Amino acid sequence: MSAESTAILLRAMGLTTAARLHVEMTKRAEAENWGYTRFLNRLLEEESNERIRRRVERLRKNSGLPANKTLGAIDEDRLPEKVRRQLPTLLSGEFIRRGDNLLTFGLPGRGKTLFVAALGHELITRHQLRVLFTPTFKLVSNLLAARRDLKLPNLLARLDRFDAVILDDLGYVQQSREEMEVLFTFLAERYEKKSVIITSNLVFSQWDQIFKDPMTTMAAIDRLVHHAVILEFTGDSHRARSAKTKAAA
Repeated sequence: MSAESTAILLRAMGLTTAARLHVEMTKRAEAENWGYTRFLNRLLEEESNERIRRRVERLRKNSGLPANKTLGAIDEDRLPEKVRRQLPTLLSGEFIRRGDNLLTFGLPGRGKTLFVAALGHELITRHQLRVLFTPTFKLVSNLLAARRDLKLPNLLARLDRFDAVILDDLGYVQQSREEMEVLFTFLAERYEKKSVIITSNLVFSQWDQIFKDPMTTMAAIDRLVHHAVILEFTGDSHRARSAKTKAAA
């Protein structure tokens, strides 16, 4: 069989990377005296690695994650001790596979958003999980528009495809009753099925500012904490510290 015929067959089976590399790899196999098994393994390994690379690229593009908020941007020595201890466990992705939540609290500028965004990037890169990063106000706006257009079940179904939804700045959303209802619907829909990762500058005792209604507040908290890792970000504001450093320089 000619090299061209082999390439056509590989492409027909969807093995486009193998089709592109098989001639070059055949020459290398002959030069280095590979056996058939090693040749086939190496060819399929290249195909698999390229598929993973493309999948990661696609997942990251669809995630909405800030491109610059990665693990490399975190100074782990400045993380609170509990956060630092939990990081390896979170990076394993097991809490996502269980459908558990991650709730992060702290005053503005303490690094919550950087941390959860960096975690989101790693969940995609290491485990090819579907992650969505969105400001809470934007999600609520989209949910309201979908309910108005009688398409809320469709939007909830699309959101359900994500293994983890990161809601940034929950505490900044001052909910009207309609906003409270759609946000609660979203949280209830994911309960014990898919993960929610939340950053908030308000502790639980202040969540009545978000949901207004005490019963709804209690029900939302109950669902979120039932299976959850809770982290508190303390210390100085990262932004203030950075500004002081620049001023001193």
